[in-house]
Amino acid sequence: AKGASRFVKFHWKPVLGAHSLVWDEAQKIAGKDPDFNRRDLWEAIEAGNYPEFELGVQIFGDKQADAFDFDILDATKLIPEEIVPVKLIGKMVLDKNPDNYFAETEQVAFCASHVVPGIDFTNDPLLQGRLFSYLDTQLTRLGGPNFHEIPINRPVCPFSNGQRDGMHRMTIDTGNASYDPNSLDGGYPAEVSVEDGGFASYPERIDGIKRRVRSDSFADHFSQPTMFWNSMSAVEKDHIVDAFSFELSKVERPEIRERVLAMVLANIDPELTARVANHLGLPAPATGKRANGRSAKRAASAPSPALSMMNAARPGVKTRKVAILAADGVDGATIDAMKAALNQAGASGVVLGPHLGSLKGRNGTPINVDHSIVTMPSVVFDGLVVAGGAKSALALSASRDVIDFINEAYRHCKPIAAVGDGERVLASAGVSPQRSGPAPGISVGTNPAAVAKAFIAALARHRSWDRRDKDVVISAMEHTISRRAR
Repeated sequence: AKGASRFVKFHWKPVLGAHSLVWDEAQKIAGKDPDFNRRDLWEAIEAGNYPEFELGVQIFGDKQADAFDFDILDATKLIPEEIVPVKLIGKMVLDKNPDNYFAETEQVAFCASHVVPGIDFTNDPLLQGRLFSYLDTQLTRLGGPNFHEIPINRPVCPFSNGQRDGMHRMTIDTGNASYDPNSLDGGYPAEVSVEDGGFASYPERIDGIKRRVRSDSFADHFSQPTMFWNSMSAVEKDHIVDAFSFELSKVERPEIRERVLAMVLANIDPELTARVANHLGLPAPATGKRANGRSAKRAASAPSPALSMMNAARPGVKTRKVAILAADGVDGATIDAMKAALNQAGASGVVLGPHLGSLKGRNGTPINVDHSIVTMPSVVFDGLVVAGGAKSALALSASRDVIDFINEAYRHCKPIAAVGDGERVLASAGVSPQRSGPAPGISVGTNPAAVAKAFIAALARHRSWDRRDKDVVISAMEHTISRRAR
């Protein structure tokens, strides 16, 4: 109302927190179920576990922006939440799946230039390019200028524009004119005035010389990567090192690998550089020179805890999916107890067997099988439980697919549990619940309720990262010897 402007950056924050896959897990999911993320979202909505995202904003003025150690118009920079906190102002709940995926999803036309009155665009060069690019893309992708009339793209609040006819026009226009001004239809259509709520650009004062160069304020390429690295937990730093090592190992020219170390990583952090260099079999270069010969400002590289997913983790098991391994002879009571505990906590249990159909329980009761073990790998689950029953444990222990399933879940640091005789299956897989004390994230016992409680507590932590360095799990023979020694 006073004509003052504020910069605003919008954030969508998942209510359940942000979580990630490990690299090996991501690669295997891409091969075994490329639609995993889409399917997981769909199934959560169908089950009534509606995903929720809180809308937050960072708001600041010109003077504060000028005081930052970075240029806010540089799209590669972020605004630390410790400097400008995110204020939550709303929530989006996904409570319905599309009735027709093509009509309601494939035809959606995201367009950055579609804004409501009161919002204008900054001079961010990437945003300015997108204002043109997105609209231009929709003209081609959706068959012409009338893509806004496709049902999924129609505005909730009806509006009119100066367009008329053209390919795929839905509206039957009447009148003699489609332009402004005109003397044929009483001056209509006409643009809505600013006083009546029409769009108005912010009257920003612009001074400068037009040149085909990037601003010097965009030249600090390394302060924020250093901040990002300094903000990570030990586990996240391991993932970053592994990612750089993997990608650079694929580069065939040694001189390019050396340049990335010297000109990029050495400008970020010496520890990161040395660890990646070790993986590449190269000497770690000395600390690199900052962009334009400038050293990073201490404040610009200070840690921002909000950047770490682990530091900002929100414990809980809601929407988590657990594989329950079983075979003929399974103790159905252990499955029922585990499923009930998981459902009460907001998670779900899925029974995997050697085949589809049903299993014959220990007391003769049929147990429904949701999926076969060979069609649902461990990477699509958040944890696993081995149900009790001597006959079931014997059959599972003899299956190579089951052994691989358990070892893979162990390697990915997922919570694992076994009830009663199910512990024998873990021993066959080399995953002993006893080594030098309880193994992190592994729960065993004969009481289904107690095992479920411990397992759910581990599941709430998402993963047991303490196991990440234990690549060689205890062997079945060592496990047998240790049991006999006791």
